[in-house]
Amino acid sequence: MAVSLGGLAKRLVRDQLINEEEAITATSDAQKERKSLVAYLVDNDLVSSTQLAAVASEEFGTPVLDLDAFDPEVIPRDLVSNNLLQAHHVIPLVKRGTRLFIGVSDPTNLVAIDEIKFHTGLSVEAVLIEEAKLATALEALLDDSADAFDNLGDEEGLDNLDVVDTKKADDDVNVTDGADDAPVVRFINQMLLSAIKKGASDLHFEPYEKTYRVRFRVDGVLQTMAKPPSGLGPKLAARLKVMSNLDISERRVPQDGRIKLKISKTKSIDFRVNTLPTLFGEKIVMRILDAAAAKMGIDALGYEDDQKQLYMSALERPQGMILVTGPTGSGKTVSLYTGLNILNREGTNISTAEDPVEINLEGINQVNVNNKVGLDFAAALRSFLRQDPDIIMVGEIRDLETASIAIKAAQTGHMVMSTLHTNSAAETLTRMLNMGVPSFNLATTVKLIIAQRLARRLCNNCKAPAEIPKEALLKEGFTETMLKDANLYKPVGCNQCNKGYKGRVGIYEVVKITPRISRIIMEEGNSIQLSEAFGEEGFNDLRRSGLVKAAKGITSLEEVNRVTTD
Repeated sequence: MAVSLGGLAKRLVRDQLINEEEAITATSDAQKERKSLVAYLVDNDLVSSTQLAAVASEEFGTPVLDLDAFDPEVIPRDLVSNNLLQAHHVIPLVKRGTRLFIGVSDPTNLVAIDEIKFHTGLSVEAVLIEEAKLATALEALLDDSADAFDNLGDEEGLDNLDVVDTKKADDDVNVTDGADDAPVVRFINQMLLSAIKKGASDLHFEPYEKTYRVRFRVDGVLQTMAKPPSGLGPKLAARLKVMSNLDISERRVPQDGRIKLKISKTKSIDFRVNTLPTLFGEKIVMRILDAAAAKMGIDALGYEDDQKQLYMSALERPQGMILVTGPTGSGKTVSLYTGLNILNREGTNISTAEDPVEINLEGINQVNVNNKVGLDFAAALRSFLRQDPDIIMVGEIRDLETASIAIKAAQTGHMVMSTLHTNSAAETLTRMLNMGVPSFNLATTVKLIIAQRLARRLCNNCKAPAEIPKEALLKEGFTETMLKDANLYKPVGCNQCNKGYKGRVGIYEVVKITPRISRIIMEEGNSIQLSEAFGEEGFNDLRRSGLVKAAKGITSLEEVNRVTTD
């Protein structure tokens, strides 16, 4: 069915911001994804939100409101339901008498105006806002944990934070070491809420001889957030262990636990907790398990179009093996969960073995491996094969036994997904060969390898053009072709970001096992030979993929060097 271009799309083509073919594809894909054209173009970096706002303003005669200069305190939060705001991608701005002004990035969104008018009984007027700023403001408004965050300085709010008991405790547990001291409770609650608000992935509670330190990992980098008195160390550890249902009297061995923190009536956050006895007390590290990250969709992860297509094609295969590799904290789990969510359909049986299960996925059978009772990855895999599976995910291939069973499963009509802790796609294959996996089995079973890193995104609010000599860029690995349309930026820093960065984006090496690569594997070629073959087959390595992201202004060259330099 032919796609007709609306006024905005035609204007973008006329102004040569996109060509007609891109406009038709974007309009069609936006309809399929139930997005506005504006949101689709910005999300896929086809046109900047600033350019779109300027074009829409001129096309429809609507002025653009700068949200940075708008006071969020005047927003009428209770007039329009969150579901309606989310469905139509709009935000209420201000109510004056019987008129309600709403912020939109797409002035053609008349359905939103009509529905909000119907639900509120008010006269509704649209105000044009840049898509990027609208998305940020809407996300903040929809975060139903805002009330909890507002209470950070309120002692009563911090005292009453609700920890859900995930395991029924014994009635005679004796809480000691001041674990229920009010100042300790308030401090811990404040740290947990602050970490969620800042988008941290991990919290570190660290005792030293004369000091104590709390650090958050934000966008992949640790930063010190608090330095409470060192004498509070045992009390802080005891409180966290009580919250995690751990044995507070055991300080000699590591322990693992979980916390489910209810921060509002409808929202709770999970933490994975690990304690470690150190020289001056127990160090406790908490990983924030973000279920939303596993449901973002593949478009939000940062794959280039050709890489996304390779991944999607591999997922559609009825059998074979997909390997996702990279160091700890490189986003492997999110990549796997995203693939599983795509495959999670009514007629599909999916089983996973994980150590541990981080995020609960509805409709998928997830197993926590437990080496103490003999339930390791290999044992779980053997059991899966007797459970009529279609798709199997193994948290990590660590040994020959697990690798052999996984390959056997992939050869007998199952799709198998797993991870390895290797630095590149080539090293993944040589690692498997070194484990003892027969080269023929490896060459015929593995269909796709994804090596990845996470780089910090530049803040769109404050990033500035980077003036770097062409000769220096060529030495960094840029080609003349890449430099033609390159827009390099550097971090600056503002009140909306963390030293010039906000959020992270994936950098990927996605390699399809072609007949030529299969021959090199069967000949047990080394990683250098494999890497050369990957490049000649047209697959970008991590370095080249990072430079592409820098050329698009998504991240900085400095950040690419940080995450891709071995």
